[in-house]
Amino acid sequence: MGFPTRKPNRLHGYNYSSNGYYFITICTKERQCILSNIVGGGAFDAPQSQLTDVGLIVKRYILSSNNIENIVVENYVIMPNHIHLLVCVEGADGTSRAPSPTNHTIPHMVSTLKRLVNQTVGRDVFQRSYHDHIIRDQDDYNAISDYITHNTQKWNEDCFYMD
Repeated sequence: MGFPTRKPNRLHGYNYSSNGYYFITICTKERQCILSNIVGGGAFDAPQSQLTDVGLIVKRYILSSNNIENIVVENYVIMPNHIHLLVCVEGADGTSRAPSPTNHTIPHMVSTLKRLVNQTVGRDVFQRSYHDHIIRDQDDYNAISDYITHNTQKWNEDCFYMD
């Protein structure tokens, strides 16, 4: 019996340690709503993400990602079953700090975040892979930043929404 063929989710031939901006989405395992609850939404109360204990751990490690060389997390949101990150790689020389291609800056940051959260929580929190989008220009950056900022207000319309 063979293993299922997975669709590659990295842009073939792209150096993920290159300077630039990246939009990252990481989903929880089986899309379990364990990171936050979307609360509010009344006339004077815009919907917002109320973090669970697991969500608070995720937040701590997102913020500590700024301690990784050449990484700046410019914007993020922790939704019930996924997180979005707007990440800037700056000052990178375009080469990996390690010989393995999995240790390029963005994959290294995501792997470290997931590993630390899983260790702290004591179980696998996130699905195996993640989605990334290389931000191409200022309009793309603005649209993604706006999407992240207003994601909680559109939770019921989100492709990851689960009641």
